[in-house]
Amino acid sequence: MTDNKAAPALKDILELETQVWVALVESNASADRALLSADFLGVYPTGFANRDDHVGQFADAPTMAEFDLSDARLRILTPDIVLLSYRADYLRPGADRREAMLISSLWERRNDVWVNSFSQDTPVQVT
Repeated sequence: MTDNKAAPALKDILELETQVWVALVESNASADRALLSADFLGVYPTGFANRDDHVGQFADAPTMAEFDLSDARLRILTPDIVLLSYRADYLRPGADRREAMLISSLWERRNDVWVNSFSQDTPVQVT
């Protein structure tokens, strides 16, 4: 049996990734949970995180005030698994300086739904 599903376009996966960032700004834990796979793994400067850890950051307030995503690129691993890499410049609530990360996110189409199963953040020096 041949799988003839088309691979997604960069703009489609970037829109999904943007929804994760919007959830951070809006403190929308349910939207965040829906975008992450049950077996999500985050690799961050602070350590490893699972989906509950990622969603749990909304317990008290939003974790981002604003963000800009740029320099996005998409690697198609299979029609159902893609790797999105990009730069995120963001401002945390109450902060006066923007921070930046280079991020790679693995998106998988499972049961015809795209979910983020892995993300790794690498800090960038902002000058």
